[in-house]
Amino acid sequence: MKSATITIATTLLFVGIFLLPSTMARQPNVVVILTDDQGWGDLGVSGNTNLKTPNIDTLARDGATLQHFYVCQVCAPTRAEFLTGRYYPRTGVSGVSRGDGRLNADETTVADQFSAAGYVTGAFGKWHNGTQPPLHPNDRGFDEYYGFTSGHWGHYFSPPLDHNRQRVRGNGFIVDDFTDHAISFITANQNRPFFCYIPLNTPHSPMMVPNRFYEKFKDKDPAMQHRDLDREDLMMTRAALALCENIDWNVGRVLRTLDNLRLRDDTIVIYFSDNGPNSYRWNGGMKGRKGSIDEGGLRVPFFIRWPEHIPAGATVPEIAGAIDLLPTLIDLADLKRQKTKPLDGKSLGPLLMQDNAKWEPRSLFSIRKNQVSVRTQRFRIDAAGQLFDIAVDPGQRSNVADGHSELVSTLRKQAERHAEEMKSCFEANAARPFHVGYGPSTALPARDGVEHGTIKRSAKSPNNSFFTNWTNINDFISWQIDVAETGNYEVTVYYTCAVGNEGATIQVSAAGTDWVRKTVTDVFDPPLYDKSRERVANSHYFVKDFIPLKLGTLRLRKGTSELRLSAPDIVGSHAIDVHSIELNLSN
Repeated sequence: MKSATITIATTLLFVGIFLLPSTMARQPNVVVILTDDQGWGDLGVSGNTNLKTPNIDTLARDGATLQHFYVCQVCAPTRAEFLTGRYYPRTGVSGVSRGDGRLNADETTVADQFSAAGYVTGAFGKWHNGTQPPLHPNDRGFDEYYGFTSGHWGHYFSPPLDHNRQRVRGNGFIVDDFTDHAISFITANQNRPFFCYIPLNTPHSPMMVPNRFYEKFKDKDPAMQHRDLDREDLMMTRAALALCENIDWNVGRVLRTLDNLRLRDDTIVIYFSDNGPNSYRWNGGMKGRKGSIDEGGLRVPFFIRWPEHIPAGATVPEIAGAIDLLPTLIDLADLKRQKTKPLDGKSLGPLLMQDNAKWEPRSLFSIRKNQVSVRTQRFRIDAAGQLFDIAVDPGQRSNVADGHSELVSTLRKQAERHAEEMKSCFEANAARPFHVGYGPSTALPARDGVEHGTIKRSAKSPNNSFFTNWTNINDFISWQIDVAETGNYEVTVYYTCAVGNEGATIQVSAAGTDWVRKTVTDVFDPPLYDKSRERVANSHYFVKDFIPLKLGTLRLRKGTSELRLSAPDIVGSHAIDVHSIELNLSN
């Protein structure tokens, strides 16, 4: 009898080992690849014969394509909508520079959702939704972060980067480097569910491309060009095509990693871009480019692959957008949704996984300042109130408003309501101070400061600029700050100083009374980073190294105030060039 019992037990053990895994579904991993300024037309699968993107094309072949997927007209708003499932003005985001891309601290992100469900989470690339704690990626649900938090970066070969709040130096071409770290993250966490966000920063400018990708395109005349030939900059197009092929190569590396680790069937892979193309190049004849709230500025490629769950080669014609991704991923991964503010998006799960799913018609809204464009399943009404039948006129060439007066009236009213609702959000987002003391260290980059007097930015865009041309003792730089708690902060200024300008006195003050100051004794005047691999003329990106100048300990009081960087004494022709201020809690 004992032998029979052992036999039964052995049989049950066999069943438990070999049968249960097939009946107990593993939580799916998630990989989200978001590109920057890549248009719908920048892929082979979209019909563009100017380039080859075989790896990205396989996502369409092996997964589903959302044929009409919409994002925002610029970078930070799209990222906010993806992270929260909410229209971007509701989240605190209003633009891309001087802090306008910050996501409010009380928003719940998709990473928060997956972290609460036991996933390990990582982000590798361009963040653009806040720098200072509590807005840094490590404060928004991501266990691991490697990249840059600004709107764009000024150099793509071994630039300064951020690794879990620490200043580090990148290794090689930036997109390859981000992909290396994402692959390491996937490999290290292959035995537990992971959420891996890879927000790549190309083909956004600067148009710096590794030689091995650019050689193919440097003398190429694209067979397919923008519908208005006189608006296309061929040098820009060639660089963009090369960058897109580099993206495809890196996507292939990620997909092969999943294959090699036998994670393919257990991983949801999403691929999309954050807005339309950053130049006039072939985009299926659609009207508009990045910055526009017409089809060409808003419609982007979108593919989602999950073997044995989402049918291979499926196409979804229903309109969808970045606001839908948070609820969709929660649905597909079968997570218990954490408390969030009201969502604007809805789960696309039924469209992806059900035949003949019930789906209510809806409108998607796009806003730029006070201008609103509305997309229905068939039509788009633009910011001027013109109506276009996108089903037959994706280029928005024929205004059909006269034949659809009732629809025009309905959509104009929807646009007016949305504009009014978002107006209050934009007003709330205006003039927000920068957080200080919500973590042990706070960086205040030049991007977030305001120059006064003769001081100028190194670049027309604040995002990756530094302050220069400091010639007068009455000049200063200011940051509006919100201090979490009264405390003592060690103040460091990152600077450069040319020969002959040493001896300047640099001061940081707060609330008009407390101050620390130091005399600059060390000359540091490095050259600008090499720009030989930037493929367009008249670049406005200028990057160099900076060194720290420790000023001392400053007492900051809780609440809002102005932090001011000044130079009470200038010995030479200029004071210093300024990259950032760092404030470290010392008590």
